[in-house]
Amino acid sequence: MVKGKAWVLAKTFEGEPTEANFRLINEEIPAPKQGEFVTEAVCLTVDPYMRTGMAGSAVGKVLMGEQVSRVTESKNSEYPVGALVQCYSGWRSRSLVNPKENPEALRLRKVPNLGGKDSSIALGVIGMTGVTAYLGFLEVCQPKAGDTVLVSGAAGAVGSVVGQIAKIKGCRVIGSAGSKQKCDWLKSLGFDYVFNYKDVKLDDALKAAAPKGIDCFYDNVGGEKAYRVLEHMNNYGRMCVGGAISTYNTGKEPLVPSPFRNILQKRLKVQGFVIFDWDSKFQESRTQLLRWVNEGKLKYRETVHNGFDNMPKAFVSLFSGANTGKMIVKV
Repeated sequence: MVKGKAWVLAKTFEGEPTEANFRLINEEIPAPKQGEFVTEAVCLTVDPYMRTGMAGSAVGKVLMGEQVSRVTESKNSEYPVGALVQCYSGWRSRSLVNPKENPEALRLRKVPNLGGKDSSIALGVIGMTGVTAYLGFLEVCQPKAGDTVLVSGAAGAVGSVVGQIAKIKGCRVIGSAGSKQKCDWLKSLGFDYVFNYKDVKLDDALKAAAPKGIDCFYDNVGGEKAYRVLEHMNNYGRMCVGGAISTYNTGKEPLVPSPFRNILQKRLKVQGFVIFDWDSKFQESRTQLLRWVNEGKLKYRETVHNGFDNMPKAFVSLFSGANTGKMIVKV
């Protein structure tokens, strides 16, 4: 039996999360039985969606999340000692994994050959966030060459990939972000127009960036600004709702101004996108993303916190916009 550490919910969230919401505990990890194996975390992800996913968690429960980990003990020939895997085993430094126990929640996958790249990209640009960008944009927005595409939260892990895929597909791409440094990075990725939403009025920025209107809108932010974008959509525009970070800490968002008149009059396609509905296309999507990474067509950036003890700090910082690209904790 080995010992591990885990982060549990110390008290329920009220508004924005703080480090006081989390408590570190020690766990004893039993020896694996036939078909099981033990892993040690290599790197873990923190993502905004976890805020809503954790909202209903009981105090004392281990927090949800995905990690890349290395098999250290095994009684499963498919997962030998030394193998790298990724799964939703939570905020744990060590885990006992039974592939047959609740496989839908575990979402166990082997980390593919990354050609020497850091295993953290299995959680980012070719992981859940990259595939969310790939499938959400291509399947929901169905872009055509020449389309004008707007990406909110464009310097985040999902938005930065969406914008680059849009360029690969021959679109004109507009991105919004919250700092000059983030905007500069988006320009270096090939975005055609970027603006700092903190410095300009949204309507003014979109009139300048898209005088002929917007065909595709990939929204990661939600809130009133997302509603305002609908005024600038072209007829038969398509909108993928991939996230709503501006509303995660405020409870139910108000429907003011109402978006429904624009949706009706412009016959807009507005669809929510949750990556867990698309498991059947996950592998082919990450294969294409890795190909683009290797070809230099798709670039990525990570904001890294070192040390398992810094999981809460990394998570809390997401909501102040501290990350550029994917937020990762390396153990």
